[in-house]
Amino acid sequence: MNIFRFCGDMSHLFSIIVLLLRLRVAKNAQGISVRTHELFLAVFVTRYLDLFTTFYSLYNSCMKIIYIGSTAAIVYTIKFQEPIKSTYDKSQDAFLHWKFGAAPCAVLAFLTHLIGSGIAEFNLLELLWTFSIYCEAIAILPQLIVIQRYREIENLTGNYVFFMGAYRALYILNWVYRANTEKGYRHHWVVYICGVIQTLLYADFFYYYFKSRAQGGKFQLPTNA
Repeated sequence: MNIFRFCGDMSHLFSIIVLLLRLRVAKNAQGISVRTHELFLAVFVTRYLDLFTTFYSLYNSCMKIIYIGSTAAIVYTIKFQEPIKSTYDKSQDAFLHWKFGAAPCAVLAFLTHLIGSGIAEFNLLELLWTFSIYCEAIAILPQLIVIQRYREIENLTGNYVFFMGAYRALYILNWVYRANTEKGYRHHWVVYICGVIQTLLYADFFYYYFKSRAQGGKFQLPTNA
């Protein structure tokens, strides 16, 4: 494991810790998209089915279990735990994530796998893994839409989204590093393209996040004229 992947994993883990801390301290879900986390839960469950088939390392297995468990805890807390449940505003978190997020990703994953492997070499685990790559690329969209609607976001919420974006940016550096240092490294262009798309989705957020940090105030998007 190289430093970029480790830092990416820690950034991802820290984003989850920040969000759980924010829910525990603030006791409300204002500005949080549960739909983003439902998509991420679908991503982790479909990607990490190899927990039942292949052992890579204790670190690898523990991180996969933590991602699944903590994301499930976030979804459960927002949807079922009071008083947080009552503060969740469905009208602001209205992106149809299953219809316009997960479903198109499933179709695209099926076509990609079919074209790449054919019927004879069809593999359900590979298909679900491909779906998870596509789905992760757009999973943050509901959260970014919620931020656009609220305009002013609490610092902990802004920090959580920032570390999620940093995780993917660090993974891009991880791929570049591995491609240049590991002999026989297998390039996966679907992963690269989806990773870049996912990172670009954060570009506007990053700009206003750093701007608010420089000014020492709350994270705030400009209002439309």
